[in-house]
Amino acid sequence: MTDRELKDLWFDYFKSKGFKKIPGYSIIPESDTGVLFTTAGMHPLVPYLLGKKHPAGDKIIDLQRCLRTKDIDEVGDNTHLTCFEMLGCWTLGECDKKAMIKLSYDFITQKLKLDKKNLAVSVFAGDENAPKDVEAFNAWKECGVDEIYFLPKENNWWSISGGVGPCGPDTEMFLIKTQNKCSKDCSPACDCGKFVEFWNDVFMQYVVKNDGEKPVVLEKPNIDTGMGLERTLMAINGYESVYEIGCLKRALNLVKSKSGEQDEKASRIIVDHVRAATFILGDEKGVVPSNVGQGYILRRLIRRSVNCARKIKLDLSVFDELIDMFADEYGEDYPDLAQKRDFVKEEMAKELQKFSRAIEGGYKEFEKVIAGIERHKIFAQSTGEKVENIISGKAAFRLYDTFGFPLELTKEIAGERGFSVDEKGFEEEFKHHQELSRTAQAGTFKGGLADQGEKTIKYHTACHLLLAGLRKLDSNVSQKGSNLTNERLRFDFNYPRKLEKDEIEFLEKFVNDAIRQDVKVECEEMSLDKAKQSGAVGSFENKYGEKVKVFTIGQISKEICGGPHVSSTGELGKFKIVKEESSSAGVRRIKAILE
Repeated sequence: MTDRELKDLWFDYFKSKGFKKIPGYSIIPESDTGVLFTTAGMHPLVPYLLGKKHPAGDKIIDLQRCLRTKDIDEVGDNTHLTCFEMLGCWTLGECDKKAMIKLSYDFITQKLKLDKKNLAVSVFAGDENAPKDVEAFNAWKECGVDEIYFLPKENNWWSISGGVGPCGPDTEMFLIKTQNKCSKDCSPACDCGKFVEFWNDVFMQYVVKNDGEKPVVLEKPNIDTGMGLERTLMAINGYESVYEIGCLKRALNLVKSKSGEQDEKASRIIVDHVRAATFILGDEKGVVPSNVGQGYILRRLIRRSVNCARKIKLDLSVFDELIDMFADEYGEDYPDLAQKRDFVKEEMAKELQKFSRAIEGGYKEFEKVIAGIERHKIFAQSTGEKVENIISGKAAFRLYDTFGFPLELTKEIAGERGFSVDEKGFEEEFKHHQELSRTAQAGTFKGGLADQGEKTIKYHTACHLLLAGLRKLDSNVSQKGSNLTNERLRFDFNYPRKLEKDEIEFLEKFVNDAIRQDVKVECEEMSLDKAKQSGAVGSFENKYGEKVKVFTIGQISKEICGGPHVSSTGELGKFKIVKEESSSAGVRRIKAILE
């Protein structure tokens, strides 16, 4: 089965069951989602999972491009990808487990043609916060599934990164690979490879309202279904890896045919990372490489793929061929990617040039490290201290993190000079860096849609006023991202230069004037065409459904938005800009507070 065939099967099946297809969202999150990238199909839908009415109704399906960096160091194995496509299905406001499990089972056996004898499922075993999911167990039993496993929270409980927001028990579906043998106690919790997960039904029956609190029952529960396209195709086609699928296979063959050395993992990393970079750059909100946020992740992906290309002696001109291949393959589902093909190539070329300069800087830094050790040897001669030719883990990690030197490259050039590298020290530094990144990510999400406190909602409305003011300075200004907490707002927008002092003063006055006027904030649901005709601000690509919500603030602002907002601007207080800075090339960032 091809990816197109699976997508068509999915949409045709669920449409026949009364579900309505909605467009996928940008891979760069909408304002206030809090995460750097859209990591799952449900992230853009959090307001609706918390009870808001979706314009398309309460039974919806979509195809969403997603990107996750948590497992970036696993990329290159058989199953992990940075960027992937997810087929999603939601029932909003109800949680009929039996009905959804029956739909899932019928799709698996009737549409995917999988034998139920090769199907295993897991359900939540229960804990102090939620009971054992006997209902899901019985539903699978009624379908005729024999291999059902009760697993603990770490395996069968889903929650948003950071923990705050909708959550609940889930049931996961696995293809049993009978050729993989393991111990008699093996279950889907085992990593032996016998069980390949390809689908997950999340029963969002609970919500964590504040950090550290226990989950409470969600007033309007939901079901969130997510099927990873690539892993499902791998499972149902009997492939050993996701790189045997369609475009990924063609891309991998291209890299291998043009490389000077064969290295399976390095070749796979190149394919995955160039595809992910193409999706990021080619997005309707595409960011460019930088040293912060999404731009930093993009830069890391590109530079990691370059290091792998050097390793296998692959000419970097192949990157352009890969970009064309991905634009051709995915342009049907994501038109913005096809339209921005030349932009993707141009930005990729710029980053490759910058990285070449960074590599030179890395070699200079390496020489400084060696010189430092040699100086230490001379000093140690007078004290009798023994100094070995070992580059510290801290120095090796600095070469990696600051200059893009992978550990393998540092070890290689160190060996040429008669030095070794403290690999254990490097790993400790690396793990510390990962932990800091995870903590930062979790903290970022806590300020997102899951946090709908009174102050955060005020900052959301303030963003609309700020954008309206910016568009008075330049009508071409558009929002490039935002992050809200209960203490401040952060707003990114396209602008060619630093804002002048009088422009910042104008923006503060504009917003505060709107606040003093105490203008009512009104919401109207309308068709996308009507929203366009009304002059509502929005990116009119594929991210909206047939119906949208338009928030109007008098004659000041009119935007397509999912909310939430205050009732009138007088609730906001005093608006003050505390910082204006560069976010990335061509993008500025304003940080502001409400006093």
